[in-house]
Amino acid sequence: QVLVVESGGGLVQPGGSLRLSCAASGSGFSDYAMAWYRQAPGKQRELVAAITSARATTIADSVKGRFTISRDNAKRTVFLQMNSLKPEDTAVYYCKASAVFGDYWGQGTQVTVSS
Repeated sequence: QVLVVESGGGLVQPGGSLRLSCAASGSGFSDYAMAWYRQAPGKQRELVAAITSARATTIADSVKGRFTISRDNAKRTVFLQMNSLKPEDTAVYYCKASAVFGDYWGQGTQVTVSS
């Protein structure tokens, strides 16, 4: 069992920045593929960014150039740096840890972009 906990969400004005953190338990963290998803009201959950154990990254076209994903294996944490935020980035952001034995999701953190 892997426990995944997100933090860092909140209310921010358009053009602002936030950094989300996702901590995952387990001594095998460095082998996990990690990803951030988001789900806006009335919409399907969508992939925002992902990072492999080898630190290869995938960024959704909708956030490319504004969001970056990184990981700190020593802290068992993955980060989502979000810059130039737009109202359409408003959503609950979820972190997923993919281990050999399965996928594990956090409870999500709310990000609201509004003036």
